[in-house]
Formats: sequence, C-alpha cells, structure tokens
Amino acid sequence: MSHEPPQHSSDPGQQGPEGWVPRDPSAAPPTPEPPGEDGVPEKKGRTKRPKRTGWRRAVPTWRMVLGGVLLLALLLVGGFVAGYQLIDIPAANATATAQANVYLYEDGKNVIARDGEINREKVPLGRIPRTIQHAVLAAEDRDFYSEDAIDIKATIRAGWNTLTGKGRQGGSTITQQYVKNYYLGQEQTVVRKAKEFFISIKLDREQSKDDILEGYLNTSYFGRNAYGIQAAAHAYYGKDVEDLDAGEGAYLASLLNSPSNYDVVSHPENKKAVLARWDYVLDGMVKQDWLTRSARKAMTFPVPDEAKPATALSGQRGYIVRAVEAYLADNKIIDGRTLATGGYRITTTLHKDKQDALVEAVEDNVLSKTSDDREADRNVRAGGASIDPATGHVVALYGGVDYTRQYVNNATRRDYQVGSTFKPFVLAAALANGSTTQGGRAITPNTRYDGTNERTVQSATGSTGYSPANEDDVDYGSITVREATDKSVNAVYAQMAQDIGPAEVKDTAIALGIPRDTPDLTATPSIALGPATASVVDMASAYATLADHGRQRPHTLVAKISKNGTALELPARTTRQAVSREAADTTTSVLLSVVKGGTGTAAQAAGRPAAGKTGTAEEDRAAWFAGYTPDLATVIAVMGQDPDTGVQKPLYGALGLARMNGGGAPAQTWGAYTRAALEDSEVQGFELEADEGPEEPEPDESGASEGPGDTEEAEGGDTDSPAGRRSGDRTTRPTKAPTIEHPPGATPGPPAGGAPATPTPKGRGTVSATPAAPAAPAPRGRETDPGGREAAPTRSTAAPRH
Repeated sequence: MSHEPPQHSSDPGQQGPEGWVPRDPSAAPPTPEPPGEDGVPEKKGRTKRPKRTGWRRAVPTWRMVLGGVLLLALLLVGGFVAGYQLIDIPAANATATAQANVYLYEDGKNVIARDGEINREKVPLGRIPRTIQHAVLAAEDRDFYSEDAIDIKATIRAGWNTLTGKGRQGGSTITQQYVKNYYLGQEQTVVRKAKEFFISIKLDREQSKDDILEGYLNTSYFGRNAYGIQAAAHAYYGKDVEDLDAGEGAYLASLLNSPSNYDVVSHPENKKAVLARWDYVLDGMVKQDWLTRSARKAMTFPVPDEAKPATALSGQRGYIVRAVEAYLADNKIIDGRTLATGGYRITTTLHKDKQDALVEAVEDNVLSKTSDDREADRNVRAGGASIDPATGHVVALYGGVDYTRQYVNNATRRDYQVGSTFKPFVLAAALANGSTTQGGRAITPNTRYDGTNERTVQSATGSTGYSPANEDDVDYGSITVREATDKSVNAVYAQMAQDIGPAEVKDTAIALGIPRDTPDLTATPSIALGPATASVVDMASAYATLADHGRQRPHTLVAKISKNGTALELPARTTRQAVSREAADTTTSVLLSVVKGGTGTAAQAAGRPAAGKTGTAEEDRAAWFAGYTPDLATVIAVMGQDPDTGVQKPLYGALGLARMNGGGAPAQTWGAYTRAALEDSEVQGFELEADEGPEEPEPDESGASEGPGDTEEAEGGDTDSPAGRRSGDRTTRPTKAPTIEHPPGATPGPPAGGAPATPTPKGRGTVSATPAAPAAPAPRGRETDPGGREAAPTRSTAAPRH
C-alpha cells in the first residue's frame, strides 16, 4: 500500500516543497481583521473597547488611581519614618525659659517687684490646685490624659487652612500647644506644623502627661504681659495660683482662647463673649465630673482686678531690688550674672505695713514740705531704714522719691557724714572698755568734761592740735557726759575719744555693726564727730545692737530664695555680744535723755519710750536722726545733692528752714513712722541694767590745780539728774565728788554758774584737722547719667561740726 499523499497535478512545478499541492488560486482570499484604535489589527476573540473622547480623556483610570494611592502611601510612610528619625526634640527657645525674678514681702504673698522682660514665674504642678488644672483642661483639651499626642483631624485641618491662607486655626492638643510654646514659636508655616507634629509624638513618649501639663501652664500667654498661670493669677486677681477658686481659674482658662479680647476689664464690650466662654469652661467641668452641679449653679462671674500699669522698678521697687541684689552678691549667695538668668523667688524681710508707713512718713514730713519755688528744695534727698533688733531683719527701706528719677539709693549709699549720730558709739566704747579720763576717773554718764568751744584736745603727752568747734560755736563750760550728749557738744566727745583711744572707738563701732571698710572711719580724735560715711542701713544695724542690749547680729534683707521650688542656702547669721549689756544699756539711758529733753524731742511723736541721737554733717549737707524703741531701730537722713552734677549741697533754706538739723525733719519723720509702724504693738519699756556712775559736782570758780590735769573740786555742787532714768536702772551713788577733768595745757571754761547764755552763732567755719588725721582725698566725681536721671554723687570730706 502506498503512503504517498494523493497527487492532484502531474506538474512538478505546481507542487510544494513537501510535494503537496497548493490551494486553488481562484478561491476567495480570507477577509482581513479590522484595525484597532491604534491602527494595529485586532485579534480574533478580543472584545472591542470603546473609544475615550472628550472630558473622559482627563479622568485617570482605576489603574492610575490605585498606583497613585500606593505611591502616596509609600511617600507618607517614608516621610514619617524620615521625619521621626531626623527631627529631634530641640532645646527650649529663650523666650519660653525666660523668667522674671520675683521679690516678695516677708509674708511670701505680696509682690514687691518683678524684674526682667518676661513676666513669668514657673510653679510646679503640685502648687496648682486641681480645680485650676481641670478648668484649663475643660477649656483646651478635655481628653488630654487619655488621648494621643496628636489630633490628626485638627492637625490636617490646621495645616490645610494655613497652606491655603485661611488664617490661624485651633484644635491642637495641649501637647501640641506646649511644643509650639516651649520649643518652636508662633509662626504659622507648614514647616513649623510639621516639626510640631513629630516633636509632639516624641515628647508624648518621653514625658509624662503631668510634666507636659505643667510645662503648658507655665508657658501659655494669658494677656497683661503675664506668661504662665502664676503670673496670670497676680495680673488678674493679685494672688498666688494656689489661692484661686474655681471661678477665677475658669476665667483664666477662658483667656487662653483669646487673651487680649477676653480681658473683660480692658474690653467691656466683649463681656457677652467672655461670659459665654466662662460658662463653656464650667459646664465642661461639670460634664467631666470635675465640678458639682450645685457648686456650678452657685458661682458668679469673678470680675478681675483693674489692669496695673507696667511699673517695673518705679517708686521704691527699684531701690529694694538693687539693695537685695547687692546683699546677695556681697554675702556670696548668688552673683549678679546668675541672678540675671531669672526665675528666682526672693522673699525679703520687709514688712508691707511698715514699708508703707515709712514711705508715708517721708512724704508727709519731708517731700510735702518742698516747693518748686525754693532753689534749695531741688537738692533734697531722703533715706531711711528700719531694723527689728531681735532678728536683724530690715523691715522697711526708703531709697528715694522714685528709682526711675533718682537712681542712687539713699538708704545704702556710703558718702554722707553721719555726724553726731556716731557719738553713742564713743560712749559705748568708754563704758565697754572701762575707760578713764586723763586724770584717771572712770568715764560714765555723770563724768564732767570741759565743753568750751574750740578747746584743743589733749593727749597724755600734750596738745594734739585738734580744736573742734561746737554747734553754733557755743561755750558750755563744765558739763556732764549726759548733758554733752543731749546738746551734742563736740569739744567733750573729741576729748573723750582721745581718752578712750581712737582705735578702741573704731573697734567698738565695728563691733556694733559699722562695716570695717566704711570710708573715713579713721582712728583719730575726730572720729567722735562722725566724719565716717556709713550708710543709713549700717547705722540702723548698729543702733539695733544697742537696742538689743549689746547683742549684735548681721542685718539681712533676704528671708529665703529659691528657684523652681529648690531653696538656696543662706549664710549663717550668728549673734554675739558686741559690748556688755551694762555698756549698751547705760548708753541707752543717756539716749533716752536726748529724746526726752535734748535735741531729739521731736521723736516723742512716736508715743512710746524712745532713745536716739541727732546728727548733722558739715555745712548742713545732711541731717540725721537715729533712734530706737525696744522693738524697732530706725534711722532717717535728709541729704543735699545737686541733681545735675551729683555734688553734695548744703541744705540751708531747704523745706523753708534757715538751717537743717537732725532734730527737725529727720526726727519728725522718725516719730511719725515709728508711731504708725508699731500702732498694733503693745507699748514696751526699756528694761535696762545701766550704771550711771557717781554724780560729780561742778568745779569751784578758782580752778586751782590739785594735780596734773585736775582742777579743784567744787563743794556741794548741783548735779544733773539723768532725765528719763527708770526706777529699775542700777545707779551708783558717789562717795566722794571728783573734780572736772582738764588735761595738761587746757584752758578751763567758765564755771557752770557763770556760763554765758547761748550766743548768736558766729558761723560754723571749718574744723581744724589734727596732724594725725589728714583729710582723705576726695574721690573723683562720676558723670551725669546719660539717661537724664540725676548725676552720681560726689563725696564731701570736711569734718562735721556736730
């Protein structure tokens, strides 16, 4: 059987290569497939897709949408990972950490001053009552403790509105707001929002909710230049945050939404909106079970205080702040550079009632008596300081009329002579050291001296060449130490200083509280007349030692200081017996006479037992009164200074007076202040253990010399009865009347019985300087303050007259 294919033609040319016969060429060709949309013929079996025309061509296909979504997701995930890795939590911005230093009265509540550009005082969350915390949460973020750091919807909305220029949008969580306040800034940009997003997430993982809330409450702005809840509490209600009630807290929380517009005092036209916001906060607290409905129903809107002008360091504030700064630096508690970083809470020793009383007393007795029509009154300055003898605390300080007008603190400056207010230190030195006269008699209040005007001071070897003049050149003749103190007799006290030893006098003054480096505190007989330029505070400290029976303790202006709740250590202040109680009390008994019948009678206005001493600097450049009761030591000084040049000026004609002396305006101010400062205190008498010494008779008129330096004693001469002597005072009676002391070479004055009446003043002149005490060189004057305030002072080195 044959396997070959059938043959249709015998023509080999018509056969294929395999020997098969081709299709009949006459047969019809197959129909070609129609071309597709792209011109390529479509294959059989494929459904024809309709052609996209018109607007449909602009709509992406589902494949394109799916691809875009996947790409966006990848970008977002990648961006989140990259952002989380690249954006770290930055350091806090300077504005967020800046704080004011807060200076408080001794009660720790009333604010004296705040310094610094940013009014902020950080407080720990524990000091902020829960009701205040809840009020803020009700206003800003009720789910704060349960939510994540980011409110996604609010963040997207805020970012979109910022991007499209629709303005600032709210809705951020407290965490986001804190990040913006503390780490970033207030600028409305997409970059800032992105940073806020990532930092908030990280912060929520690294800090507790309590820490974040505390930071938020301390950085938020509440209006009235108050940053943080503590500053806001003072700005609107004048109290610490822990003393706020729920209604007040709700109002402060309302302010966070719009601090300027919601200040109902400054913008009463917005009261309706403010009340609506306040209701919203309180109703939210009820809804969250943070406030009972009954308590909510009983609440009335707590109208805030009037807005106080930005006084900064005006009035007494600046003087107090600068005095505290100096105290902290001088005692090495904290230096000025560190203090300037801010955030310190400084509780001073000042009592608000006493501070107010001192300011009022100066205004009533000094400033109110000045007149624009008197040239001398433009030179008037006043300073004052008051110290509690039992503690050494400075309870009141007067630095000047206004720190922004007179920047030199008259309470702490050391460039005015203290004059005769120094004399009690001379007497205390004599009594403490058991000093004797040139003739060997113990110096006591009853010891007699020669009070002749311009009498030359004598030493054991002869004349010192120093001849001080008395006030108004009065000759007093034979006079007791007590009388010499009452009348402030220079001749007696200069000789007494020589008898004691000027070095002993200096050491006693230092022991009582006068700083060792006080200018012109030199160990010469002239030291008794007060050429030293101790400050008002220095003098008050020394007089407080006498008031406390010779117990000296360093004075202080600072009760405590802390930062962010951490207290700084203050130096120990030890009490020591500077002079014996008998010496201090005997000095006090003499100073009681000054107020009772001497030059300080105006101080009787205090209305209670008082001891004190007047003093006047050379040429009336300053007048002083220093005095004390058993429970308060105070010094007042009125000074003369040219406001343009800073040169010390005489006070002749000031306050409408021909002469200025310590028994005038200073003593009057002292009396008014002491009466007001102690009006709520029980009147106390002095409990003294004084030794008045034997009473000495006046010398006879013959003046016959009984021995070197002594004159014939007078028989049965009258003696001065110490004014103001208490029945409890211990006084030694004489067994033999010694004679008045006249050192070798001295000319005795007239006997007491023939003492001339007080003459018409012959002019005060210039005190001769002892060869042992040349005048100190005058320091260079400082230039006038370029800010238009008074010029810095220049010192006078002439010796005081009384």
